Amino acid sequence: MEYSVFIQTNHKQITGAIVAEYALRRYSRHNDKFDVHIIHKKDYPYFDAREGQLYLRDGVKRTWLNDDLQSFTLTRFMPPALMGYTGRAVVIDPDIFAASDIWDLLSRDMQGKAIMCRPRSGSKGVIDRCLASSVMLLDCAQLTHWRVEEQFNDMFSFKRDYMPWICLKYEDRDTIGLFENEWNDFDKFTPKTRMLHTTRRKTQPWKTGLPVDWRPAEKFRLFPPAVWLMRARRRLFGEYAFLGHYKAHPDRNQEAFFFGLLKECVAKGIISEEFIRDQMRQNHVRHDAFEVLDRTPDLPPAPLHPLAAQVREAA
Repeated sequence: MEYSVFIQTNHKQITGAIVAEYALRRYSRHNDKFDVHIIHKKDYPYFDAREGQLYLRDGVKRTWLNDDLQSFTLTRFMPPALMGYTGRAVVIDPDIFAASDIWDLLSRDMQGKAIMCRPRSGSKGVIDRCLASSVMLLDCAQLTHWRVEEQFNDMFSFKRDYMPWICLKYEDRDTIGLFENEWNDFDKFTPKTRMLHTTRRKTQPWKTGLPVDWRPAEKFRLFPPAVWLMRARRRLFGEYAFLGHYKAHPDRNQEAFFFGLLKECVAKGIISEEFIRDQMRQNHVRHDAFEVLDRTPDLPPAPLHPLAAQVREAA
């Protein structure tokens, strides 16, 4: 099909990816016009082949671990090749959940740009001028230079750095346009939110209470000794030592939105209770997931925004 949405994932985030696919379909009135595909890292063995090898990330040599929470991230550059370098694609992370019709993004005027996205927030966006590639609208015909396997391998010969890559710094800036932040709303859920991104990994709603299984950055400009401490911790005690546990999301509306979607997935047979129990056993889903599902209210009918009823009542 000429239009597709791709959700990238690995084994640790597969629950989020399935819920993300359901949300895309739930809130669209144009489901006949686009396909949805899940890109699972395990289907591309060249990632596994680099297990334990050093690669370049933010100027630091790190060990590639396929079991890391975010080992799927570079698959976000696959859609142009998967589309045969034709058509339009949107690619999203598995922790991004539509709250409106994705067709509005897929079909918008790109004004000749190859990529549309939003800036990163915080120091990454302001100081590093990093663009958020976690949601991208892509004109695939203009991205024939995206060759993920070859460029992934270049990280291990230290010819390519992971961070400039995911920040889109290897792209001609003139080929990139910006869309509204609400299409990739970072842990912000308002009536204007088009897609919610639970981007703060430590507060992802389906992970609360689990041990942290992702690696923090090791580049601190304002306080360089922090880098030395992080490297010493990693080398002496292991990649995930002393990183603590996932915390509850501070916005209960975001937790209720995710679990409202998950509740519907279970009711419709998209996700089975046994699947959730298996994910809990593997520490991929919080151990009180069924208790949270039991107390989660039903979502308003689609395409009504999940907060719209509350806003109207308040008004």
